[in-house]
Amino acid sequence: MIIVYTPAGGEAEQYDAKTLRVSEVSIVQRTIDMKWGEIKEGLGVEDLDAMRGIVWVLKKRSTPSLRWNDFDPGVTEMVTRMDRDETRDYINNAVQIMTEDPEVSREAVMAALGEVPSACIDPEYAEAQIAAVADGPKEAPAEQVTPEAPTSPQPSPSPTSASPETSTSDSSPTSSTSHLQPSTT
Repeated sequence: MIIVYTPAGGEAEQYDAKTLRVSEVSIVQRTIDMKWGEIKEGLGVEDLDAMRGIVWVLKKRSTPSLRWNDFDPGVTEMVTRMDRDETRDYINNAVQIMTEDPEVSREAVMAALGEVPSACIDPEYAEAQIAAVADGPKEAPAEQVTPEAPTSPQPSPSPTSASPETSTSDSSPTSSTSHLQPSTT
């Protein structure tokens, strides 16, 4: 998830939550009193504390003396955007739902995906991915024949046992009833 921070009168800055180090996550967790799962979930709904904590700790990389109280952005200065991987995964999940649920039509999925580009850091990429879904599945390629993997020869019967006997171990109940098949090679 990318957090776009645009300070009043300033240029937009992008902060990628995926670049956080574990030590930085620990700092954010303690500072905003949220667990990492809650923080990630919070990014999806533009939770102000989650966004502020991540931007603050990432800004500390270049300004180590930046204090929490000194970084207090306006409520409209931060938004989250999906990166390319998240965009692709979101669209793939929608397609999977469509293929698994016969009641979900391609038209319904396309309508649901209509707002996705505005939630992405790269709207053109999202539009191209959505257009590919809109076009429908490509014609399936002719079935390819793959060479069969070489098989190893069947093991020969153990020379220590001349005849089958009832097993006294706690192993599988079928182990005493299994019969070796002669090798066909």
